[in-house]
Amino acid sequence: MKLYVHPASPFARKPRIAAALLGVELEIQTVDIFAGEGQSPGFLQLNPQGKVPTLVDGDFALWESNAIVQYLAANAPESPFNPQEARSRADILRWQFWESTSWAPACVVYIAENLLKPMLGRGEPDPEELRKGDEKFHRCAKVLNGHLANSPWLVGDTLTLADISVASVLMYAEQAKMPWAGYTHIAAWFDNIQQLPAWAATSPPQ
Repeated sequence: MKLYVHPASPFARKPRIAAALLGVELEIQTVDIFAGEGQSPGFLQLNPQGKVPTLVDGDFALWESNAIVQYLAANAPESPFNPQEARSRADILRWQFWESTSWAPACVVYIAENLLKPMLGRGEPDPEELRKGDEKFHRCAKVLNGHLANSPWLVGDTLTLADISVASVLMYAEQAKMPWAGYTHIAAWFDNIQQLPAWAATSPPQ
């Protein structure tokens, strides 16, 4: 299986961490999305959105990071990171859906305004966008922090793929100035994620 990534993308990092935990071998292909490689005709045939990550397994191309994580899990031996019991599996999916629809959009505002705009020379952060981002972020962070107040992990009492899906976008929490001060349970949980060898192995080059 070949995974198309950009090393700076938190969403492309997600399936790389999952593969490491699951013991799935991947061939990694870098796509320089900042240089426009994601819009090349060949890549658009694999992913019409022109984004990473994109997984290719034979004649099957798959995009959307959580779908890729689920596909990797389906191709892996039984693993404690992907329990087979129905309620645990549903709970993992619940957190992955929540990450895609609520958490990631709330976090990406800060990455776009405080990191990408200056890096790409697109002007100063938009205060109104950040204000709207604050509303979304705090609404989501309260949900996540409240859950982690009663459990060290998102599903059950051990690390699962749900934690990887939800944590990946926080790789830029400090640099992007996400307003997570005071969310002590999120901070403790994320610190545990950062101690994983798979997290260190997938860090973007400095």
